[in-house]
Amino acid sequence: MAGDRLAGLDGRGTAVDREEYARLLAEVTAWVEGPGEKWAGVIESTGTVPQTLRTELRERGFLGLAAPRALGGAGLSFTQWMGLMEVFSRSHASIRMIVHVVNGTWRSMNPHATEDQRRRFVVPSVAGDITVAFTLTEPDNGTGADITSTVRRDGDRYLLNGTKHLITFGVDCDYWLLFARLEGSRGKDGTVGLLVARDSPGATVEDTSNTMGVRGTDHARLTFRDTPVPVANRLGQEGDGLAIALGGFLTPSRISVGMSCVGLAERAQELAVAYARRRVTFGKPIAARQAIAFMLAENAADIQAARALVMHAAAQWEAGAGDAAALSSMAKLTAVDMLTRVTDKALQVHGGLGYWKSEPIERVYRDARAQRFEEGTNEIQKAVIAKDLLDRAAAREEADA
Repeated sequence: MAGDRLAGLDGRGTAVDREEYARLLAEVTAWVEGPGEKWAGVIESTGTVPQTLRTELRERGFLGLAAPRALGGAGLSFTQWMGLMEVFSRSHASIRMIVHVVNGTWRSMNPHATEDQRRRFVVPSVAGDITVAFTLTEPDNGTGADITSTVRRDGDRYLLNGTKHLITFGVDCDYWLLFARLEGSRGKDGTVGLLVARDSPGATVEDTSNTMGVRGTDHARLTFRDTPVPVANRLGQEGDGLAIALGGFLTPSRISVGMSCVGLAERAQELAVAYARRRVTFGKPIAARQAIAFMLAENAADIQAARALVMHAAAQWEAGAGDAAALSSMAKLTAVDMLTRVTDKALQVHGGLGYWKSEPIERVYRDARAQRFEEGTNEIQKAVIAKDLLDRAAAREEADA
């Protein structure tokens, strides 16, 4: 039945025991610090993520860690998954992006999927057998009810028209999880969520992957001209599009991006501390200079504060708290600003040498900038937080009246 929620299938109701979690944490940490670092060099030198890396991630089970066992995943709770996301984020940004997206898109699909759609799309996505690209953003609109890509019903199919851009994995995927609106409709009530096959006729794919950082992750601009999509590929009902796009996906995804900022900041700090200890001036390591030591101390405090807020937001979402959406925006906003400060100071500790590609901090610094717009800019997060704040104040005033 569409919308059927078996126990734990929304990602909130399952967890593994401490021993299993400790084993997974050790396995992920060892991989990130070993093979992951080698893969980072390959990605940077080639500008692509090799298929053999995706295969390795799939075979190790890293693409299904956050999903419940009923879908073929490892059954981690969301807070447990955040602990592993923190470690993955110390690796190359494209590796982090793969595990973040694949471990999250099932949340958007599953609550609205039929049993047949779970079998065809959700379970294979969790297993890493297919790649589903989240496809919402448009070049001339925001990422909400103002989307203008349209569909019109034609028998047992829809005909899709419109343009999408900044679509992660939009080039190298099997399906686009795409959001459009019924032709002639307005607002959220006319929106639909569709799984569109990558090889659909009338679909044009432009590779726009030449980015400042996060090298290796493909991005696409997509154009659709009367592209046929089976009605059987629609998730939920007509009018459910925005609920599918935002309801079960955006809040936990923003928290996950917040944690990815924490993990990347920890990597920047690790590099800064190591460099400060080995770099010698006037007979002393620069770590002995108060100016350097204070930057490292500020970074340490900054990272811990952001991590605490991210984990609080994760626990609140896991518990189904009403303030989880606002907290997710607070966590993402705070963590992004923290990452900006930490990577800037980490680069400063390296001096001029940090600007060269021979130093790993150069890549970390570039990759950090992408987090500022992933899952919404800081300005969007502030708008979400302010609305929640003012709505709650109005509700209290009404209750007291």
